[in-house]
Amino acid sequence: MTRTLILTRHAKSAWDSTAPSDHARPLNKRGRRSSKALGNWLRQNHHVPNQILCSSSQRTRETQGLMGFEAPTSFSERLYHASSEMIFQALREAEQSRVLLVTHNPGIAAFAHAIVASPPDHVRFDDYPTGATLVAQFDIDSWSQLSWSSGRVLDFVVPRELLGEEAIA
Repeated sequence: MTRTLILTRHAKSAWDSTAPSDHARPLNKRGRRSSKALGNWLRQNHHVPNQILCSSSQRTRETQGLMGFEAPTSFSERLYHASSEMIFQALREAEQSRVLLVTHNPGIAAFAHAIVASPPDHVRFDDYPTGATLVAQFDIDSWSQLSWSSGRVLDFVVPRELLGEEAIA
């Protein structure tokens, strides 16, 4: 049996927001467009999650919500600016076969590099920009069997590829 991970960094957030804290910072207009485009891309490529693990921050909640998936979702404070090790531990507790995990850099970039056997041939994989989404498959029967450097990359995309030049503005 296999397990599939969809690993998404939250979309572009609003730095000019009047949010009272970093945790409460929302997405900006581009981030909202990107989130919808990522959800559509995942559906078109048959990468639909049946469980969602998400940081408790406003921008990660908005990202996953706008992606538009109907799946059991848990929001976790421990995924807010989590280290790669914390992300690994959270994923090992997942129960379903296709998990969408939405969190933050720098932990998500470190985790993405450490969890796959070979990185995708993509210029943006190293810095894992906002909205970056990795789809990786693991030859395991349960997430509790997850090990480092064991994933096979199925797909990797950044929102600019989905939105075109309008995303730059």
